[in-house]
Amino acid sequence: MAVQKDFSVDCVVFGYHEDELKVLLIEQRMPETSAGKEKRYALPGDLVQDNEDLDDSASRVLKELTSVELENAYLKQFYTFGNPKRVKGLRDQQWLRSFRQDPDARVITVAYYSLVKMEDYNPVAASFASETVWMNVDEVPALAFDHNTIFDKALATLREKIKYYPIGFHLLPKKFTLSQLQHLNEVISGEELDKRNFRRKVQKLPYIIPLEEKQKGVFHKPARLHVYDERFKE
Repeated sequence: MAVQKDFSVDCVVFGYHEDELKVLLIEQRMPETSAGKEKRYALPGDLVQDNEDLDDSASRVLKELTSVELENAYLKQFYTFGNPKRVKGLRDQQWLRSFRQDPDARVITVAYYSLVKMEDYNPVAASFASETVWMNVDEVPALAFDHNTIFDKALATLREKIKYYPIGFHLLPKKFTLSQLQHLNEVISGEELDKRNFRRKVQKLPYIIPLEEKQKGVFHKPARLHVYDERFKE
């Protein structure tokens, strides 16, 4: 007998605030029959609708679950997860039987990651999400389904990507210092970078433009500000 297959999208939304890299999670709304009060977190994700483009589906799911609209944000597809057992956990099945028409279907998911400036968004939970939370990437708990695997893959992808592509400007203020840029790279990579070597490398990059402008309102010596040349956007 053929097994019913569903397709979904799951979104790993990274934000950067107060020198911390965070990920947007939802708390699943649990069925009334569920025992205990333990919170159950997941990545924002849902099934793809018939005749729906995958990119459009990812944007719709984020808006429906978190009220976050990513019209101009960095949103990239990065992997597909299709382990036949990825939604077969006991608690996962309990949740699926309350919120899915065909809880026994095999679910193949296409994963996206996004980079946003947290101050530009105010997530509000809706649908089967009862809460939204920005979680430090080093403090992510056990998630629903295989979402820890998806999150780990997204973080590894981001760490590799930032070595070669100018994607950090999606997380930084429009005008930033080289120290801010270095710290962002250190937070994402998890590695300390040599200041002199980092600046020497950055000053050779054509897409980082120094301004005739310095920081204001700081208690230390004001540093020179820079901007990304958006013509080099990926």
